[in-house]
Amino acid sequence: QVQLVESGGGLVQPGGSLRLSCAASGFTFGNYFMHWVRQAPGKGLEWVSRISGGSGNTYYPDSVKGRFTISRDNAKNTLYLQMNSLKLDDTALYYCTRERAGPGWAIDVWGKGTLVTVSS
Repeated sequence: QVQLVESGGGLVQPGGSLRLSCAASGFTFGNYFMHWVRQAPGKGLEWVSRISGGSGNTYYPDSVKGRFTISRDNAKNTLYLQMNSLKLDDTALYYCTRERAGPGWAIDVWGKGTLVTVSS
């Protein structure tokens, strides 16, 4: 059974840091691009980062570039998101997701999410 389980969310002050983890199972993790996607309260989904399977090439939107770092450990089947210089606007439910094999960036597997709250 394909499964993604996030952890590491919590309450952090503005300017602080947090590291999210995502444990993957049920598929060959290293063969897939992976993404982090978030949803702030009352808002739509926002793509946060993407990482390739083998080479580890990374991609970010301008909203998090320079503050967030996506990484992976294929030996441990684990995806990470290091978040630094957190802002109030980073408050959201963060999802670990798998990109479907083939052309395009379509997501085919979602975790249940981990909540990050940035507040003073």
